Amino acid sequence: MKLQDLNIVVIGAGIGGLAAGALLARKGAMVTVLEAQDYPGGCAATFSRNGYCFDAGATIGCGFHAGAPMENLGKELGITWPVEPEPVAWQYRHGALHLDLQPNRFDILERFPHSAPFWAEQNALAKLLWHFSEGGLSWPVKGVGDLARLARKALAGFSGTRHLLPFARKTAREWLASHGLDTDPDFVRFIDAQLLVSVQTTSEYANAINAAIALDLPVAGAYHVKGGIGTVSRLLAASIEENGGAVLYRKQVIRIDSVRGQVFGLETSDGSALAADYVLANLTPDSLDRFLASEGEPQEEKRESLLWSAFTLYLGMEPALFSALSSRHVQIIGSSGELAEGNSIFVSVSPTEESGRAPEALCAVTVSTHTSPERWFEAKKRGEAAYRELKSAYTARVLDVLTEQFPAARDAIHSITAATPVTWERYTGRFQGCVGGYPQTSLFKVRGPLTRFDNLFFVGDSIFPGQSLPGVVTGARRTIELLMQRHTKVGLQQP
Repeated sequence: MKLQDLNIVVIGAGIGGLAAGALLARKGAMVTVLEAQDYPGGCAATFSRNGYCFDAGATIGCGFHAGAPMENLGKELGITWPVEPEPVAWQYRHGALHLDLQPNRFDILERFPHSAPFWAEQNALAKLLWHFSEGGLSWPVKGVGDLARLARKALAGFSGTRHLLPFARKTAREWLASHGLDTDPDFVRFIDAQLLVSVQTTSEYANAINAAIALDLPVAGAYHVKGGIGTVSRLLAASIEENGGAVLYRKQVIRIDSVRGQVFGLETSDGSALAADYVLANLTPDSLDRFLASEGEPQEEKRESLLWSAFTLYLGMEPALFSALSSRHVQIIGSSGELAEGNSIFVSVSPTEESGRAPEALCAVTVSTHTSPERWFEAKKRGEAAYRELKSAYTARVLDVLTEQFPAARDAIHSITAATPVTWERYTGRFQGCVGGYPQTSLFKVRGPLTRFDNLFFVGDSIFPGQSLPGVVTGARRTIELLMQRHTKVGLQQP
């Protein structure tokens, strides 16, 4: 069967699924995307409420610089991304310490001059990693072909590869210790705060190589996406449709039908049924299991015990509060210095000059913090009163942290909506609302796109290399690579 004859169904219109679908549609496959909501984007959507257009998560536009995954994707699909560089990726604040995260790292080096050798090494590692990611990454390895592709890339940058190898089994904290930086609590807290939002864990557990590419974001360049981060998903959806595919909204998948390790169809909540030659699941493994539980299928192997969800506030605010900010984004660590569970927040503010994002003289603000999902679902089980009480307590805690740096914050709020892990589960379909991707603690325990079904593949932030726009796009290319290998193998076996 030729690629042009393949019927490929994508579950979920997140960036990873849309990128994979758009690339396959461009190659001639018949692609159908099923999305439960009435707009695309998933965790990286922009949605409308009460006259505001909020980014669903506090998301940074990245990976659009020359040679990076988003720029390459745009070239391949014929998309011109409506982006503009941000001179400051975001501002970091903890008490009196304010750092602008700029490409030249001026503020960081001025405050922590002893960290210069660390950043020089990080820069060298990141350049090598960007090179390795060009055209996708054949990782985790599945067969001789993957080894050959990795070997070719390694030989092309042999001297750099030798430098990279010692970091493969090192934690970020061990890396800091090699530069004598692990005893500086302010620097460690700063690094931990960046890693928590980018690789879902802190330097004590994060893999050094993952940390190197995550810490490169401000240097590689952050970008403002005009119209909100959801513009990316809307353009990818349009690309699929322009190449003969379809993106169907309000189509919630409720069942995946299979026989002898092959998926042959899907059913949606409105009674529709679709046949499929291949299925791409923009889902977490736990979420996929929910579609299969009624069939008595064995569960996917679990590899991570801790997955974060988010508590998010969507605020309509007076923009004057943020007029002195050097960036549209600010990361605030509360006075206690602890991270997560409401004491560290990431704030994204819509630009006042962008019409349609908020009512006149106001702005749309997204404030997010990491939270463990279990407590929220336990509260929900205890009843609506317990759930509302927890939501009120978290709202107050997050606003307290915001007010530490912006004392007039509460007075500047015109509207407020809170989203909990319960909300995220309902909105994204992800089990317990786990929306941050997996903690990147090891290069050797990561999940690839393959599942126990021959023709069903994962895509999105549940697979290597994880979250972020460039991360899920790189993962999407790996999914396509394995799908094409499987399809070629099946074609050769047919008479």
